[in-house]
Amino acid sequence: MGIEPSNLYSFMGGRQTNTFSINLFANLANITGVPPHLRIGGNTEDNMIYNSSVTSYGLITNPNPVGQGAYPSDLYWFGPTYFEVLNRLPPNTPVTFGMNMAYQESDYLTHLVEEASAAVAMLKTPTLVSFEIGNEPDLYLQNGFRTGQWTGTNYTTQWQTRCDAVYNQVLQPAGYRPNFFEPACTANTIGTTFQIDELDQRGIYAASADTDNTTFVSQWNQHNYFYYIGVSGYALTLDYLMDLSQTTAQFAAWVAQITQAHNDGYQFALREMASVGPVGLAGISDTFGATLWTLNFFLYTASLNVTGVQMHMTDNSFAAPWQPIENYNRGTYVRSTYYAWVAMDQLIGRACSTQLVNIPIYQPPQNYANRLGVYATYQQGNLAAIVLMNTRIANATEANKPSMQFNLSLPTLAGQTLYLATLTADGADSFSNTTFNGLSYEQSGDGTATTVPITDGTVQVGTDGTVLITVRDSQAIIANVGAQLGTGTGATYNASACAALASSTPLPSTPAPHSYTIAAASSYPATALQSSANPPQNTGKVTTGSYATGTNRAAAGATATRRAAAPGMPTPPPSAMMLAAALAAGGVVAGMA
Repeated sequence: MGIEPSNLYSFMGGRQTNTFSINLFANLANITGVPPHLRIGGNTEDNMIYNSSVTSYGLITNPNPVGQGAYPSDLYWFGPTYFEVLNRLPPNTPVTFGMNMAYQESDYLTHLVEEASAAVAMLKTPTLVSFEIGNEPDLYLQNGFRTGQWTGTNYTTQWQTRCDAVYNQVLQPAGYRPNFFEPACTANTIGTTFQIDELDQRGIYAASADTDNTTFVSQWNQHNYFYYIGVSGYALTLDYLMDLSQTTAQFAAWVAQITQAHNDGYQFALREMASVGPVGLAGISDTFGATLWTLNFFLYTASLNVTGVQMHMTDNSFAAPWQPIENYNRGTYVRSTYYAWVAMDQLIGRACSTQLVNIPIYQPPQNYANRLGVYATYQQGNLAAIVLMNTRIANATEANKPSMQFNLSLPTLAGQTLYLATLTADGADSFSNTTFNGLSYEQSGDGTATTVPITDGTVQVGTDGTVLITVRDSQAIIANVGAQLGTGTGATYNASACAALASSTPLPSTPAPHSYTIAAASSYPATALQSSANPPQNTGKVTTGSYATGTNRAAAGATATRRAAAPGMPTPPPSAMMLAAALAAGGVVAGMA
């Protein structure tokens, strides 16, 4: 997940905690035993200067800004309460913290070091795992932050100067590693000098003599939106968003960036992403159809080995999974898209061994072309679950909604039971009453879960290894092997697997996961979340989060995905390839139900 820096107090609360938001974070932490990775970043990180004398719970407008920019790079001041409210997050929430690069007056390094020092010293409950210096520097010319010649060459030089100062004056004395920074946080990467290979040629990996020849780069950080208001050259519809081929086509150019990062030995994260930027589209981003798009996007990017997806959140965005404060003449509430995070987290589980593969479908019916998706997950090398997506539009008013029948060929599971978890609402255009796997997060009013009757049932794989599963149009079903999703092997903490996974990431290893106490809250504000133990870092093989990219954009917000196997980790086992081959040969035959 990701929060626009200027909106932090809306989500976390001011003098009083926004318990509604904290409960929604805690729900996700409880599912996997690990909180989602949170990015604090966006346009306004380049408009904010840390000022230790500011005591208010909110940003202060600088009365005499001197920084350059259409909106000055020192437009706002923030103080210690900024980190105080961040400490309300569930314990050990991994945080990527964005800092100002746009400001370049003579005292720029002083201000940057002060901001980094405050983050390192004052973030006590969450875990600071990386710094991002500058948001989308590829747009600095049009934002007025830079003039004249501005390319990846200038950026690399200025970025390294700032990294060197922060490392030597803040990180090294505190015992942090040099490779603590995420470049390049870009929007218009494709076709520019800010592509990964271009920045490599310009020396982005160069090591400082002060770092024992270790690079400052921890992993790559880029941004994207499926659609951006005022930039995308067409009128978006919900039907277009739910066409799965459109996501694949738009993301094709980014696959090259992912490959470049992996070839260089680094992970790749989408630290800012959303269905629509900058603040979503009412009637599209806040519908159940967008929920299905979000879940598919998490699955699709995980299958590409994207380390994390931070969906961007602002307090006024229809694309955010919840509304944290009163807005648009409505109080706080959970949007349908929140359930995509819940579904993805239950699929990941707590075992630190989840692997995922995208399964091709053999000759779907013509009227379902680009509307069906199949993914398989594995726990400790064994097939654990199959995700069946049907994104063909079926609106709430349709009395008799069509369905798609998936014919799965699973010879190694002959005779076993599959437990079905359905992600559903009345229709693609529904704004409320979404449920998943017997859970509702809307009924309580405080962000906590309410149990609803599970009507999904089970299906048994035949003795010949075949099974039929029917998925309604505008619906998704996860068929879990041997137990209800959220229980069984995948929901059990595996210490050795988590330790092995932690050793393969830049994050430190941590203790076993624990439960997070969810505070009772009838309305915002209320009391703060309490935790009885420290859980581990987010080290699952699949990650949850939020992110944003695109062309010209204003401030926006993000949320979460979990991580697929990182570069160097084993690919899905041969059984995954056998399943893929079986499906391609007709094992998943889609037909009208």
